[in-house]
Amino acid sequence: MNTKIWYLYNSGFVVETEDHLLIFDDCTHPTAGGTFDQGFVDESVLPKKDTIVFVSHSHLDHFDPHIFKWREFCPRIRYILSNDLPKLQKALYVAPDTDYDMGDIKIHTLTSTDLGVAFLIWIDNLCIYHAGDLNWWHWEGDTEENNAHMKAAYQKEIDSIKGKKIDIAFVPMDPRLENQYLWGLDYFMRTVGADVCIPMHFGDNYSCFEKVKEDPMADPYRSHLVNLTHCGQEIDYISPESPANIHPDH
Repeated sequence: MNTKIWYLYNSGFVVETEDHLLIFDDCTHPTAGGTFDQGFVDESVLPKKDTIVFVSHSHLDHFDPHIFKWREFCPRIRYILSNDLPKLQKALYVAPDTDYDMGDIKIHTLTSTDLGVAFLIWIDNLCIYHAGDLNWWHWEGDTEENNAHMKAAYQKEIDSIKGKKIDIAFVPMDPRLENQYLWGLDYFMRTVGADVCIPMHFGDNYSCFEKVKEDPMADPYRSHLVNLTHCGQEIDYISPESPANIHPDH
């Protein structure tokens, strides 16, 4: 099964599975149209697919209200929103650490170490993890107590999904954390792992991708990481029974 992924911006992605179009944390808002290859949601595609929109929390680098206008021309669209967002829309508002079964999709939420939730999703014979802002936010200059609390909270959440077989994972790799930029992703990959791990939450700073290529911490799982270079980048994921399962197309 061939799954297509497009990188939008920051933590925003589109995933096209066999039967669905999944949109995660889209904060882009083109003034006039746009396509996946340009880093925007191609609105012409939405009515043609069973579309589900996920929002992990209300921070503006993960959410923009423009996503709700899609319902005007795509009446079957579904929204799955963290319950920290105002309950003003027809949507499924999800709480942390809760399971949801919508028939064609099953969801488990984790508690973010910042705000909102992370998503673990089973759909179309795939398991997809989107971390939102669930990360090991170890800030240089913060107190030892705060950083110790952060470590414990993050590891508890990731430990809770140990043993899950994840196909595609979207995990923060934030260069603002300086020497600790990889700690969250590293703990996730060593504890849970994924066939394909796509780093996110780096804004416009792609330098962390050059850094991780040389970072010995990533040696055990570097071949599973996708190297992002631009908004609109497309990645083909082919299920593991295929000889090669990562194809950055553009």
